[in-house]
Amino acid sequence: MNKKMLDQLILQMENYLECWKQFNHFLNIARAKKFGEEDENQFLEIKSVLAQQLELILASIECTNPTREEVHSLISAAPSIRYLSELNDGAIRGVENQWHKIYIGWQSNLGQLKVKQRELENQGGGGFSLFGRKK
Repeated sequence: MNKKMLDQLILQMENYLECWKQFNHFLNIARAKKFGEEDENQFLEIKSVLAQQLELILASIECTNPTREEVHSLISAAPSIRYLSELNDGAIRGVENQWHKIYIGWQSNLGQLKVKQRELENQGGGGFSLFGRKK
C-alpha cells in the first residue's frame, strides 16, 4: 500500500471511529430516556454509515478484530433508541460492553495502520530522527 492510500485509509478509520463515538452517545441518550424523533433518525443514519464503512474498510485491510459478525450483531441488537431505552440496566450494560470491545478493536487497527504509516515515512529518508537531526 502506498503512502497516499495509507493516509486516506487512516483518515477513513478516524472518521469511522467518530461514528462509533456517536453510537455510544445514542446509547447514553437511551439510558437517560431523553430522545426525540430527530435522535431516532440520526441513530439510524449512524448505523447505516457504520455498516457501509465497515465493508469499505474490510475491503482495504485484513481485520480479525472486530469481526464483521460482531459489528453486525451489535448494530442489529440496537434497532432503535426507543428499544434500547426499554432494556433493563443489565441488558444495556451488555450492549455497552459489546460496543467497548468493538471500539477498542478499531482503535487497535488504527494504531497498526499508523505504525505502517510511520515505517513508510522513515523509509523515505530526508526526515528528522528522534533527536531532531536530519537523517
